[in-house]
Amino acid sequence: MSGEEEKRRHPRKEVSWPITIIAEHGTIEGEIRNVTVDGLFVFCEEPLRLNETYRMSIIPDKHQAIGVTGKAVWSDAYCMAEDSAAYGIGICLIEITDQDRETLRGILAGL
Repeated sequence: MSGEEEKRRHPRKEVSWPITIIAEHGTIEGEIRNVTVDGLFVFCEEPLRLNETYRMSIIPDKHQAIGVTGKAVWSDAYCMAEDSAAYGIGICLIEITDQDRETLRGILAGL
């Protein structure tokens, strides 16, 4: 067992859902790799600035898109090849309607 203690209030669910992130310079397409009702781990080919907030559209399998606002709280770069990289980004959800949060909670409960 590692010495790290889990700090999340809700368990992560492993997924492979598309996400669209609205940034100042346009949209960024990515993939959600794991999710809770409070946050996301996103994998994409463009970095996000830490501590910035972004409008996002989460697209769960077989469900309508869910619009949220999230804050980039951490980021890691992964070298894919000599001339390319991808980024893993931790997103804290800071704005989601009660209805969308319940929808997300229901989707996660079914996984």
